Amino acid sequence: MSGPRFTKDHEYLRLDGDIATIGISDYAQAQLGDIVFIDLPKVGKKVTKGSELAVIESVKAASEVYAPVSGEVVEVNAELGEKPALVNDDPLAGGWLVKLRVEAESEIETLMDEAAYAGFVKTL
Repeated sequence: MSGPRFTKDHEYLRLDGDIATIGISDYAQAQLGDIVFIDLPKVGKKVTKGSELAVIESVKAASEVYAPVSGEVVEVNAELGEKPALVNDDPLAGGWLVKLRVEAESEIETLMDEAAYAGFVKTL
């Protein structure tokens, strides 16, 4: 797999070995507006595809972030506790939310590549 994969709920996933870095897309952060707080899961939490992974609060609303694949949280972006706006500034790099050890790599194949996601966003 090369490049990020996306869900229709605007989460992205980048895979490195069996570790997936997960965050929200640039489109999602723009829709939320200024992000003021992020509730991240604890390391060791197991999630299933589609279950709630985190909550992002912005000046507009609070939004759930769903796990794009099943796995175990192995790391959270602790820097977001002090600087939640990193998600606004750089959602696909410094603004990542969690890293998961992927349980079923086949679930990744159900996600959209960048071109498909860009086409999806144009329909919104």
